[in-house]
Amino acid sequence: MNVENTKSQMRKGMLEYCVLLLLRRKPSYASEIIGLLKEAELIVVEGTLYPLLTRLKNEGLLGYDWRESMQGPPRKYYTLTTAGEAFLAELDTAWNELSHTVNHLKTESMLRLPVNE
Repeated sequence: MNVENTKSQMRKGMLEYCVLLLLRRKPSYASEIIGLLKEAELIVVEGTLYPLLTRLKNEGLLGYDWRESMQGPPRKYYTLTTAGEAFLAELDTAWNELSHTVNHLKTESMLRLPVNE
């Protein structure tokens, strides 16, 4: 089994949640989102992010507006809609439940490790 494949699937599963978390903080444009994800050590390329942003917009979870930029053409800033905020609240609950489950299983498995003599 290839651990890199599993790690990739885990990152893909978390990407939508992470993007929504960032947009809860403040409206952002795509390159800024990529930079913030890289700072958090979640490496994402434009070819992955743009389709995700489009899908979230089409689902009514994101809105956007164009803003002038001092460094080139206008930028599309994405924001959470009311539906996006509600969806993110549901994901927060799901994350807390999942995190609790994983932490519980990790703790239980550590308690059952044989003691080296």
